[in-house]
Amino acid sequence: MSKKARERSLSESEAKAVSRMLRVSPQKLNLLAGLIRGKKVASALADLEFSRKRIAKDVRKCLESAIANAENNHDLDVDDLIVSEAHVGKALVIKRSTPRGRGRVGRIFKPFSNLTIVVRQVEAQA
Repeated sequence: MSKKARERSLSESEAKAVSRMLRVSPQKLNLLAGLIRGKKVASALADLEFSRKRIAKDVRKCLESAIANAENNHDLDVDDLIVSEAHVGKALVIKRSTPRGRGRVGRIFKPFSNLTIVVRQVEAQA
């Protein structure tokens, strides 16, 4: 009587994690996503640890979640993981206003972002 299980969209050697509603603009978040894209996870974690950007802590949490998903749910080796995808999407935008001169109003946009990180296991070179 239950619903059918949805087919897995990723291959067997991949795992992903999604962070939604991060309070940063997608443009700023994409700078950090580009920093870790294609790197080994140990190197990506080190880069995020010493990044001076405020949102780096949340990106690091998402990457650690993807690593934990790979290890616990899909039995992948943590030492052979790379960040195969890190993409950013737009979420909602809160609109505020502030008074300006001569009775006018200035708009303030407070954007939110979604972050998806996919890690893939690659074979170690001998």
